[in-house]
Amino acid sequence: MTADAEVDDVDGTVAAEAEAAARFHSLLAAFEGQLAATAGRGKDAVNEPMIRHWCEAMGDANPAYTGPDAIAPPTMLQAWTMGGLSGHADRSSAYDELLTLLDGAGFTSVVATDCEQEYHRPLRPGAEITFDAVIETVSPRKTTKLGTGHFVTTRMDVQADGELAGTHRFRILKYAPAAGPVKRTPAQRPASQRPRPVVNRDNQGFWDGVRDHKLLIQRCASCAALRFPWLPGCNACASPDWDTVEASGAGTVFSYVVMHHPPFPAFDPPYAVALVELAEGVRMISNITGVPYDKVRIGLPVRLEFLRVDAGLELPVFRGSEG
Repeated sequence: MTADAEVDDVDGTVAAEAEAAARFHSLLAAFEGQLAATAGRGKDAVNEPMIRHWCEAMGDANPAYTGPDAIAPPTMLQAWTMGGLSGHADRSSAYDELLTLLDGAGFTSVVATDCEQEYHRPLRPGAEITFDAVIETVSPRKTTKLGTGHFVTTRMDVQADGELAGTHRFRILKYAPAAGPVKRTPAQRPASQRPRPVVNRDNQGFWDGVRDHKLLIQRCASCAALRFPWLPGCNACASPDWDTVEASGAGTVFSYVVMHHPPFPAFDPPYAVALVELAEGVRMISNITGVPYDKVRIGLPVRLEFLRVDAGLELPVFRGSEG
């Protein structure tokens, strides 16, 4: 067989595999928009004991979560919908059918990858929780370090006493475990870029400031408390109203860790990541530049600078000095 014939065979095999993957994805995509649960009902109303247990586990002493006017921590949104060991009776068959289809194609392993939440109104003790869930998207076949598979995203709309309270998106990867390191052709290898930050309506203003080389700190419009990272409401008085102040850029290392990990695109370990206390009193996590990683110390004075890490991303970091 000639070299040209071997190339043609390889190209033909790759094309056939791509066509089969596309056909299989079309079967998966037919599940998009189908209900995963309909008219589900929370097993308990929003209640003070669950709020207390959550806050104790999280170490959250926010006064907004106690007293006669208490609200539930927004991040408890999913907790009120969970079915426990007995599950929910109102779950539809579509989600199970989708997972069965993936299992049958060899994508038998599963890992939760991330979730996103949006909050529309506070939840108060006594509120009755109902929810609907839909299979929002099923990705084309993706190759990851774990193996090859498909990302499945479900969206749950959570209502409190019949009104939309929040939205919870949950994403899993159904995959076939890789037998060894996944080998990719040069065309398949991702560019050496940092992972992108998640920008949403709650932190868009922060990233707009970074774009303009400003480090913006939220300030409560009611009690003037400063907060970082950005939050949709004040963790001191629960007010949803805020403005911003620009940080001076001065700070000190409050704590730090030296990162050692296997090679990963766009990262060059070891390097120092620090919790920096800004002159304004809030703290943020960022990289320390300007000094070797083994020279970073608690109390080290640092100064804000903006580091372009690739063509599409600039990040606020802090430069230290050995002097």
